[in-house]
Amino acid sequence: MFDLFSVDDHIIEHAKVWTDRLPARYADDAPHVIERDGREYWVWEGETFPQMGLNAVAGKPQEKWNLEPVRFSDMIPGCYDPRARAEDMREDNILASLCFPTLAGFGGRVLNNYADKELASLCVAAYNDFHIDEWCAAAPEMFVPCIVGQVWDPVAMATEIRRCAAKGARALSFPEGTVSLGLPSLFSDFWNPVWEACTETDIVVCMHIGSSGELTNPAPDDGPFVLPIALGNVNACAAMVAFAMSPVPRRYPTIKLALSEGGIGWIPSAIERADRQFLKHRLWAGMDDLLPSQVWERNIWACMIEEPFGVKVRHDVGIDKILWECDYPHADTLWPHSQKQVAELLADVPAAEAKAMTSGNAEELFRWKIGVGGVGGV
Repeated sequence: MFDLFSVDDHIIEHAKVWTDRLPARYADDAPHVIERDGREYWVWEGETFPQMGLNAVAGKPQEKWNLEPVRFSDMIPGCYDPRARAEDMREDNILASLCFPTLAGFGGRVLNNYADKELASLCVAAYNDFHIDEWCAAAPEMFVPCIVGQVWDPVAMATEIRRCAAKGARALSFPEGTVSLGLPSLFSDFWNPVWEACTETDIVVCMHIGSSGELTNPAPDDGPFVLPIALGNVNACAAMVAFAMSPVPRRYPTIKLALSEGGIGWIPSAIERADRQFLKHRLWAGMDDLLPSQVWERNIWACMIEEPFGVKVRHDVGIDKILWECDYPHADTLWPHSQKQVAELLADVPAAEAKAMTSGNAEELFRWKIGVGGVGGV
């Protein structure tokens, strides 16, 4: 049996995450749940949103899947209850789990859309306090604290990173594409306060596909929903290459970036092409001699769910750069059959390599010992 460390799972926030933590004057504008016409809705800033969960289908047969459960009772408790989640994880011998938010947006994207930025900032802090003090505290040896920040205000975001790092945070969920949010790119110095705070506190920057609010979709008018999900590796590739060529790893050589849900099989080819183009054009473009492949080896990690081709090319990717994800409670999750699927996937892989990819690399990256929790200070 494998001791599994999942670097990509998801929280479906329960109805009182914000109402229990924000001043009473924000009762009407803060995220809260109402019931209407037999279903539950999220409401904030006076607008009503029907989604109660994003692909919260764990534990259901495929013929009963749908994109938007209409109420919490349509989900299994592990989607929104941390104690139930911990039991579900233990059932599959998943002993460490890093979880992204849902309503807040994987990288805080939804909160960026709030008109009232004072409220939005309070919502950021409220989510982070819920995540650390309630969710992670329910199983402190298992849940790896992953926070969000004020993407509209990098100085405030840096302050929030330091505040949460002092409480044990190990990761920051950050949009994999900032330009689509109307924000500067990674080539701007706009984000420097964030990178400074992350390197100072040893917080890993986690970029999940879709955290920008966009996925590559060549047929938005008539294509099936599954099309942009199938192309999620394109978003991951764009994020990786942009980061590798940007000033970020040059100014902050110890920064750590983890790509979530983008897979790994594409990485050797993408790096090869990025290096080739970099070398062809770096002189006239005024770039340095730090190759994208060198940034990959020093600063970037990626994860897989079940990817036989990725396992075949694992040495080209780099054994020490590969992480594993469960993706509970989304449609891609292997739960509750993770052990069986991982055993089949890694049947021909030497034990030391399998351990590195399923837990060891993540333990080192996030400073988190399976069965113990946070190590190496906060």
